[in-house]
Amino acid sequence: MNRTDRLGSEYRKEISAILSGALKNKEPNLKGLVSVTEAHVAPDLKTAKIYVSVYAVTPEQKVETLACIRENAGFIRKELARVMRTRTVPALTFFEDSSMEYGQRMDDIFAKLHEDKKE
Repeated sequence: MNRTDRLGSEYRKEISAILSGALKNKEPNLKGLVSVTEAHVAPDLKTAKIYVSVYAVTPEQKVETLACIRENAGFIRKELARVMRTRTVPALTFFEDSSMEYGQRMDDIFAKLHEDKKE
């Protein structure tokens, strides 16, 4: 495992804690359950792509929560700098990870095919 993979794993864990702690206290718009699924750190350690899954009651809440996270990227980076013992903390860019929804959609399709086969 190389350095960027180790840092990505550490960032994923720490950002998850920040989202459920400091940011949730700061932002009332943060609704639903937010899970950090992946963190890809660039080889130069200047940028990082953070993938999050948002489980919300409505699609509007999901969009609102993702927008809130993106707006607070600077705050999250500052909080991350507090807990990490590295010289620099990369600029964070947040992306929606829709792999869980894709997987659910595939499961539904396979279940429907299986039902059709039984009939």
